[in-house]
Amino acid sequence: MNVTTEQLFTEARTHNGYLPDPVPEATLRALYDLMKWGPTSANCSPARIVFVTSDAARARLVECMSPGNRVKVEQAPVTALIGMDLGFHEQLPRLFPHTDARSWFAGNPELIASTAFRNSSLQGAYLIVAARALGLDCGPMSGFDAARVEAAFFAGMSVKINFVCTLGRGDRSKLFPRSPRLAFEEACRIV
Repeated sequence: MNVTTEQLFTEARTHNGYLPDPVPEATLRALYDLMKWGPTSANCSPARIVFVTSDAARARLVECMSPGNRVKVEQAPVTALIGMDLGFHEQLPRLFPHTDARSWFAGNPELIASTAFRNSSLQGAYLIVAARALGLDCGPMSGFDAARVEAAFFAGMSVKINFVCTLGRGDRSKLFPRSPRLAFEEACRIV
């Protein structure tokens, strides 16, 4: 795989519309197999992903989205729901076996929630970079009814939704003009 920084960052864009090309299951599996290697604290890996691909599931998801995001989800061949498992610590004896990391979290819901949010956000970012490395375009977004998404896709689970990301081959005619970014001096300090 010959991937460039342009493909991952400087030329990549947030897409608002997609071409009707399907994304094969093999590509979604390859995407996960790349993103899972991104680091998380204590290898906690709290992200749980639902890839919405069927018409029926897409229709359920569209009903959960804010009006401005409904068309994006309708057009995307895939929408990834990046959730965070609040029971992630139960996997730590297997994922971080050299110490009793599970005990750090047991009975501490605030630490569980903050760790799950922070690290599932990291994993969602890894998903975006991995998707771009595989030639997919992405449209990460907020703008949904979390309770409805959770009821429709994570019912009976210890998973809460973090964010949503459309995936596919982007329709470049639907891109907004490139937005500016903060300069180093505005966003960074060296101390």
